[in-house]
Amino acid sequence: MSTVARLLIVHHSPSPSVQQIAAAVLRGTQTEGIEGVEVRQIAALEATAADVLAADGYILGTTANFGYISGALKHFFDTTFYAVREETAKRPFSYWIHGGYDTTGAEVAMKSITTGYGWSLAAEPVVFTGAVDEAHLAQAEALGATLAASLMP
Repeated sequence: MSTVARLLIVHHSPSPSVQQIAAAVLRGTQTEGIEGVEVRQIAALEATAADVLAADGYILGTTANFGYISGALKHFFDTTFYAVREETAKRPFSYWIHGGYDTTGAEVAMKSITTGYGWSLAAEPVVFTGAVDEAHLAQAEALGATLAASLMP
């Protein structure tokens, strides 16, 4: 890694409550004491293979929709996989998933897809259903801080 590490946050956050989670993750990456880490946050439908290749680690975020990850995050995976999987294998990552009632299918998909990328889970994922509360936001913030700290040069 260079003297500056790069953390890429790719997420689909279509509602105000899910936007709160994304904001908490980002806030966590800027925790006092974390230095030498450049953070880039990008919507899943806008992220490219070049964005993935330019990063040293990743945080992924999605809603659980109809028992699966969001179509936007699936599109991100579909359009980057072959272009990045070999070069980015073993890079650290984690994720968050928020569902209204059930996240099981989304969790299975996230584990399966990221295993295909060969990425290394570097922090416990934040996965929950129901209303977003302060405890969930604290977990999301901790997720951001953990990933950013793990990349410090």
